[in-house]
Amino acid sequence: MNEAVQMTTEPRRRPKQERSRERIDAILSTTMRLIGEKGIDAVTMKEVGAQAGGPIATVYHYFPNKSAILAMLYERFSEVSRARLAAIVADVGGLGDVIAAADRLLDDYYERVAGDPAIQDLQNAIQADKALKNLDIAETRHQATMFCDHVGPFLAPERRNEFGRMVFLIFQLAGGVVRMALTQNQEESRHTIEDYRSIIHTQLGLFL
Repeated sequence: MNEAVQMTTEPRRRPKQERSRERIDAILSTTMRLIGEKGIDAVTMKEVGAQAGGPIATVYHYFPNKSAILAMLYERFSEVSRARLAAIVADVGGLGDVIAAADRLLDDYYERVAGDPAIQDLQNAIQADKALKNLDIAETRHQATMFCDHVGPFLAPERRNEFGRMVFLIFQLAGGVVRMALTQNQEESRHTIEDYRSIIHTQLGLFL
């Protein structure tokens, strides 16, 4: 990511003292609540400051703009995603466990996003903002690497790079599939997820 893009999504300062961490937590939780209530476009920095219990200057003290708040919200969402991914892949003891792990990851991601309108809006905003979308791609690559680092040793060495490329595509496409499924009625949404699951099984099956 180039310096100009990074500056739009970086907080002005990272919290070091407990009081600063509490202020940032209040800003983030307030922003997430407002996103869930009224949608991301309607949320303003001024409103966040007022409802987080402080003046607008407090928000700008930590964040240069709303994109920087969204970036940190996405960072925290990603931290939870990494922890859940690590717990799931820890159960992979061989190639026979890979497809079951992929199923669990898809179901877990769908349930997390479907269960929280604020996360849905955050995910849509990430895709609409170039700087944030770059963060999303980088995070997807990181999580795909986590998966491959655990599964790779079970594969023949000459297939590991190809497997890594396939896993990255599967992970990256999952976001779009889930976002689309959440716009559909219940039956169509179920078919969308199951059709994508079938694609995952087919592609991973080429390596198992």
